[in-house]
Amino acid sequence: MTAAKIGGVIAAVPTPFTDSGTVDTDAFLEHGRWCLAKGCDLLNVLGTTGEANSLSFPQRSALMATAAAGLDGDRMMVGTGTPDLGTTIALTRQAYELGYAAALILPPYYYKPVPDEGLFAWFAKVIQETVETPIAVYLYNFPQLTGIEFSPTLAGKLIKKFHERIRGAKDSSGNLDYARQLAQIPGFAVFPSNEAALASPEKDNFAGCISATVNIDPQSSARLWKNRSDPATLDKVRHLRQAITAHPLIPAVKYLVGKRTGNAVWDNVLPPHLTITEAARLDTLDAIAAELASAS
Repeated sequence: MTAAKIGGVIAAVPTPFTDSGTVDTDAFLEHGRWCLAKGCDLLNVLGTTGEANSLSFPQRSALMATAAAGLDGDRMMVGTGTPDLGTTIALTRQAYELGYAAALILPPYYYKPVPDEGLFAWFAKVIQETVETPIAVYLYNFPQLTGIEFSPTLAGKLIKKFHERIRGAKDSSGNLDYARQLAQIPGFAVFPSNEAALASPEKDNFAGCISATVNIDPQSSARLWKNRSDPATLDKVRHLRQAITAHPLIPAVKYLVGKRTGNAVWDNVLPPHLTITEAARLDTLDAIAAELASAS
């Protein structure tokens, strides 16, 4: 796995919870299989969309094992980053042992601002402590939530020092100019969080996308990735993403997954997220679901 290179359309999958807050593993596996069958190259498990940072270590560990047992590990990356080194290292080791293709790791987001030297030392420790479980590592850049942005200089230093392990980054900043800068680093695979970026990967040097909204219509994203000169598919992908992101993203994605499956368990989110209850928002989301159903 040290040489793992991943690419293409990756759905950042949500996590379904029962009314008591436990993970509904059957619903989780059904949705993961559906995404892969409908064109996703991989799944990103336990990221932001998966509400990973609302889960305890035992909960994250258990879901990692469930996903690995029920899905193909070679087609999954998993979020293992936490503010503390010990938990991050333990989850990253487990990801390798379970057969995941890659670990997606947030920076240690409690202390800020921190210098690049501090972030380098933190990631160096993660790499050194997982030398016997050498899973491929992707940096997770989400400054709106972490308050930390990986500088291109830091990313370049990390991949130069740990080129056998650090493979690239997911960029959820929404700043495509920044993502393009990262993508100029030799050997560094960059995945923006917007699937519209699939239309010009050669020009921008992107490796694909990792997106929450891919969960709703993976077929169109897969079609765009394979036929990048199709303006109608690009318009469809852009329209759907804009329509969904006009709402609180995680509850909206889960609501639409629930409409597809008919399983109300998907309506549940963990605090501090809230279930969408406003009638106008629900009407808009229902219209999206109806449009997708009629097109399938």
